Amino acid sequence: MSMKSLFDVAGKVAVVSGGSSGIGAMMARGLLENGAKVYITARKAERLEAMAKDLSELGECIAVQGDMSRVEGIEALVEEITKRENKIDILINNAGANWAAPLENFPEKGWDKVMDINIKSIFFATQKFLPLLKAAGNSEDPARVINIASINGVRNSGMPTYAYTASKSGVINLTEHLATDMAASGINVNAIAPGLFPSDMTKQIVDNDGMTKHAIAQIPRRRMGKPEDIAGTAIYLCSQASSWMTGQTIVLDGGMISTA
Repeated sequence: MSMKSLFDVAGKVAVVSGGSSGIGAMMARGLLENGAKVYITARKAERLEAMAKDLSELGECIAVQGDMSRVEGIEALVEEITKRENKIDILINNAGANWAAPLENFPEKGWDKVMDINIKSIFFATQKFLPLLKAAGNSEDPARVINIASINGVRNSGMPTYAYTASKSGVINLTEHLATDMAASGINVNAIAPGLFPSDMTKQIVDNDGMTKHAIAQIPRRRMGKPEDIAGTAIYLCSQASSWMTGQTIVLDGGMISTA
């Protein structure tokens, strides 16, 4: 193929969980602007529909409400998309949650909520979408699964977010395991471990000038992540440029963990 089309994603069909806000919406926007058809899903219908309406100005964006924390919710999502598509080229497992509490009284409900959304949903979404992914991929142009991890799965964040740390570490290892098992089916599985991006999960930091300055001081590039940073990385992982990469986690943090 021509080197000029290495990063081409035009005509591909993508599903982005947690696509109604934050980096999920950023990645959906990047794919749409580059010619992909994108399904976004999230639990809150009103917010999801509003984002789909905005993104539809850039390309074909379809909202499908779904609860990724339950296998039944994932199955319902897959069933709905199967009615519309006979294959999907890209699955981005981005839906996530966090919970902070002191070690002494970290609650079981917080642990279970984070684990259900951050790690269980990745496994079962990948499992349930497998027929549609297999239908799209081959050895020359694999289908793609991108799992969203975090730098907090690589090193201690210093915050009492124990379930989040454990779940994101699990995402990195699960990505490697799934990649080896799915490669023969024509599916690449990789992960992105973002650092500080503006999102609902980082709202407490981003909305506080003092906390923002402190956080940015820890980043060698001296800024937060921008939409084009996460979108560009996702496009690379969805395009022919990364067809021989699988089982890897790309740390996208402006150099933050390299200084630790």
